[in-house]
Amino acid sequence: VLVALVVLGATPAVGSELSGGFQEMVKSECHFVNGTDRMRFVKRFIYNREQYVMFDSDVGLFVGDTPYGEMVARYWNSNPEWMEYRRAAVDRHCRHNYELSTWFLVGRRGER
Repeated sequence: VLVALVVLGATPAVGSELSGGFQEMVKSECHFVNGTDRMRFVKRFIYNREQYVMFDSDVGLFVGDTPYGEMVARYWNSNPEWMEYRRAAVDRHCRHNYELSTWFLVGRRGER
């Protein structure tokens, strides 16, 4: 919204300044319960420290956390090919990485 206001020529509120920086972040997480018996893939989309949309493999859809995120989620959820790619991420990303790192992680369990 701020970018749109600046592009349209809106001036900031009296006594406030526009910051020159913003942060866009995408965070992918794999959650493992009992090895690979139960895996969950979560992908979070964050703008300026606020999560606006996320994908959860347990839900199987994108879920919006803000009005903009709801719009993005509807758009992404409407594309069957994109959604199939996202749903396969639990195998492609989580299971693959678990199998690569099991030899290292499982051997370290309980060490202090």
